[in-house]
Amino acid sequence: MLNKIKEDLIAEIDRRLNDKIIEATNAKLLKKLIEGSDNAEEAIAIAELGTTYKRTGFHFDKRLEKKGNTIKYFKKNEYLSFSDGKGGVIHKLIIGDNYDALLNLLIEYRGRIDVIYIDPPYGKDKMGQFAQTNYDNELTRDNLLSMLYPRLILAKQLLSNEGVIFCSIDDRNQAYVKCLFDEVFDESKFLFNLPRITKKGGKSTQTIAKNNDYILAYTKSDDIKFALEEKSDESLDKYEFEDEFVSTRGKYKLTQTLDYNSLQYNTSMDYEIEIDGKKFYPGGSKEIMEQRHAGQHGVTDWVWRWSKSAVEWGLKEKMFVIKNDRIYTKSYLKCRKKNGKNEIEYIDATRKAYTTLSYLDDNKYSNDNAKKELDKIFDNGNLIFKNPKGSVLVSELVKMVCDKEDGIILDFFAGSGTTGHSVLELNKDGGTRQFILCTLNEITDVNPNGVAYDVTTKRLKRIMTGSCYDNSKNFDFARKNMEPYGGTLDVYEIGEVANFENTKGKTAFDVIDETLYGKEKFKTLKEKIEWVCENFDRTQKILEKPVNSTEVV
Repeated sequence: MLNKIKEDLIAEIDRRLNDKIIEATNAKLLKKLIEGSDNAEEAIAIAELGTTYKRTGFHFDKRLEKKGNTIKYFKKNEYLSFSDGKGGVIHKLIIGDNYDALLNLLIEYRGRIDVIYIDPPYGKDKMGQFAQTNYDNELTRDNLLSMLYPRLILAKQLLSNEGVIFCSIDDRNQAYVKCLFDEVFDESKFLFNLPRITKKGGKSTQTIAKNNDYILAYTKSDDIKFALEEKSDESLDKYEFEDEFVSTRGKYKLTQTLDYNSLQYNTSMDYEIEIDGKKFYPGGSKEIMEQRHAGQHGVTDWVWRWSKSAVEWGLKEKMFVIKNDRIYTKSYLKCRKKNGKNEIEYIDATRKAYTTLSYLDDNKYSNDNAKKELDKIFDNGNLIFKNPKGSVLVSELVKMVCDKEDGIILDFFAGSGTTGHSVLELNKDGGTRQFILCTLNEITDVNPNGVAYDVTTKRLKRIMTGSCYDNSKNFDFARKNMEPYGGTLDVYEIGEVANFENTKGKTAFDVIDETLYGKEKFKTLKEKIEWVCENFDRTQKILEKPVNSTEVV
């Protein structure tokens, strides 16, 4: 695995060199240092030192991850794991530093993740012990960017070629985090920066109420195709008229006239139309049409939207209605005129294209709505976890870019577990999507056992089985007999073993369980040792001479 990480990092250095972000001599030195690094953490740290986005003036003081000498691995928490006994997809929750979690996930999931959603901490008071443990100071912006950089490097390697990563971020940090994403994923792979409603209204003050944050989106592909958004009932109600084609074309509305005065003028689109013995002209006047034909027209002026041949086709297909002495085109619910052709194109009647305002107008995407959702699962949900995102938000993001019913969705700042909730809700369509969550077990005043133990695991247990670990059902989700989602959750924690450990039964080769990484049990010790040494940093090295045990140096 280390060699693959090095290859990707060196390729990234070459890209920066080609883009003239770093100098050739610096690139040569960085590549040499990466090639000689002993582990993934060192390789990523070296690459990070070359992060200087000169074209935009993007600079920040790098704080590198604190290094250790232990081997980090997954160990299963049998008590927190559970299953409904029906088989099917196995979801995963990893408790511990998400940097270690991402490194371990690369062993099984490199290039396999379809969607990543993250909601990282934005400020010094929202990072808990991480800022003190890793940087010995509060989470400044430099620390935020330093913390995100190596995790985004690993996330990019996990993402599939057609995958998309979303990042929720506030208005204070959006510009800086976008520059960091441009650096890691390449600015050409930027998809959009969506404003997202956080709350309606605001306090009666003389300041401007802050009612939105942002969602950044990047991909590795050059050809992402977006799904369509469901239309609201209000927009569907506008299709109020029927004709003889209602069974195939659906109802229609009249919102567009056939003539516009805002189109580029073209004499061929400025002509007389006769319908049932009555003659029509763009703008309503034959005299003014003749003046336009004589050259008295603007760059934009009155013309028909359809050509003569298209109008003849439209009359035959009964696509027009005369209203107030003007020609209106019928906008059908289930079909439309195919662009550039005189034929009908049938469409999905209930959907429309997403826009950059799709997540700004509807309160269902707000934090207020997310709090109400959490209150159904915990009686004091608003107290135990601040500023949650709603499951409907992540569900819509996933649906927008991933149509795979067996997609894999990762969130490595999982918090209360919203992304897991979203995937479970999506799977009500019969899909087998898998969620993988990573969260630090941050201890707070209201979560003395840590957020992962007091909130994340309990939320997933309650919505998947209908009861908590103690079999209690004293929460609205259960009291109101909401149907539990079902399924299996494997909970992992990050274990550590010293790389010099050679006590029988306690070496890395003994404690690391390959079945937690999608492997069958190895039949021989030699196979196990080779796999561990290949996939884990800082492992013991196998002696060149034949050995008959787990003897290591």
